[in-house]
Amino acid sequence: MKTVLLLIASNFFMTLAWYGHLKYKASPLWMVILISWMIALPEYSLQVPANRMGHGEFTAPQLKIIQEVISISIFILFCLFYLKEPIRWNYIVSFALIVIAVFFALLGARTSGEIFSR
Repeated sequence: MKTVLLLIASNFFMTLAWYGHLKYKASPLWMVILISWMIALPEYSLQVPANRMGHGEFTAPQLKIIQEVISISIFILFCLFYLKEPIRWNYIVSFALIVIAVFFALLGARTSGEIFSR
């Protein structure tokens, strides 16, 4: 659970760093880049420990898939409440397919059902 909570927090910062500047298009690009990098530091400070703690409980592909669904969930909220952009039906369908992918990625034990091995 710590892994997922850290991933949620890191993705909040990531989304803000990557897309928060879209409301400030009049700001100079160099300033936006600098501020985005400053916001990205806390994101990395949460993401790296999340992956390190989670690896073992989850495989690396499972961690990435979990991160992606969290990222998209936060992005949808960000679009709705910060950017005030609508979410269309095709975005919802796309999101549902990603959730299905997470289900299949987390299905089964770490070592069972491996297709490729070292």
